[in-house]
Amino acid sequence: MKAIVHDESGSADVLRITERPVPDPGAGEVRVRVVVSGVNPTDWKARSGGYGAMSGTETVPNQDGSGVVDAVGDGVGGLSVGDRVWVTLAAYQRPGSGTAQEYTVVPVQRVFALPDGAAFDLGAAVGIPAITAHRALTVAEGGPTRLLPGALAGRTVLVAGGAGAVGNAAIQLARWAGATVIASVSSEAKGELATAAGAHHVVTYGSGSGDVAAAVRSISPDGVDLVVEVAAGANAALDTAIIKPLGTIAIYANNGDQPFDLNVREYMGLNARLQFVLLYTLGWEKLREAGDDINAAIADGAFRIGDAAGLPLHHFALDRTADAHRAVEDGATGKVLISVLET
Repeated sequence: MKAIVHDESGSADVLRITERPVPDPGAGEVRVRVVVSGVNPTDWKARSGGYGAMSGTETVPNQDGSGVVDAVGDGVGGLSVGDRVWVTLAAYQRPGSGTAQEYTVVPVQRVFALPDGAAFDLGAAVGIPAITAHRALTVAEGGPTRLLPGALAGRTVLVAGGAGAVGNAAIQLARWAGATVIASVSSEAKGELATAAGAHHVVTYGSGSGDVAAAVRSISPDGVDLVVEVAAGANAALDTAIIKPLGTIAIYANNGDQPFDLNVREYMGLNARLQFVLLYTLGWEKLREAGDDINAAIADGAFRIGDAAGLPLHHFALDRTADAHRAVEDGATGKVLISVLET
């Protein structure tokens, strides 16, 4: 089978296409014929050595993907050969199981049925972005631990970076769950994407954009219940200016790498909760619950991708995986997908 591999850290130039044997699933594992592989920032950061230097092991990149169950190992229930599925965290602690290859073998816990009518592109686009968004939306004190219609009714959510993949997912899931959704973006063009995703209100920051905190307070005078935060350092002062007492700031990234200076007195005065979000140490039970909720939103038609949903798609062939990684690393707006199998 064709696979993209690398055995050293570095730029996208370390990626190469090769032939590997088709792996067999062991007990509790599923083999998936990959149709589409999704690329996330975590993929290029891992490849470049951002999480530590590689040991020289041949590694297949990309955590997310979609395809068709090709074989199942002993003890696997709930999935059969021929089922359409999406997978996430495929390469976590399994360097040979990334989705940038024609077949991958992963533990059954990482495999979710793809709802009827959902395209493989959508299956490859959910994964890490959507589960991250789900986690951020379910960590507030007194808030829901699962998402469904009405779960966030009466709550106001600010999604920072509403045009990104996680931001887009957070907007769609929060709106589906009944929240009032405010998105902050860096340009009018990105504001149009956030609106397409379903944000009720969009606030633009940057040159000439005015006071973001005042704009948010004009929409929600008492402040917001929850912030889904992509740039903790840059937005620290803003977050304390717009969060309600007992509100929650769910931090899944620090884009821009500005140091996060924690003003203890301000956060303490607000009784605010700071919740950091990282899927790798979340636990499979919570990941499974998130995947099930995301599938429910997909089945309801409430989770979509593409221009009409505010998430433009960028397709690459498998032999152009390096270009796909470069696109994400360079900040492509939307979702980068690799067509592994032409359907």
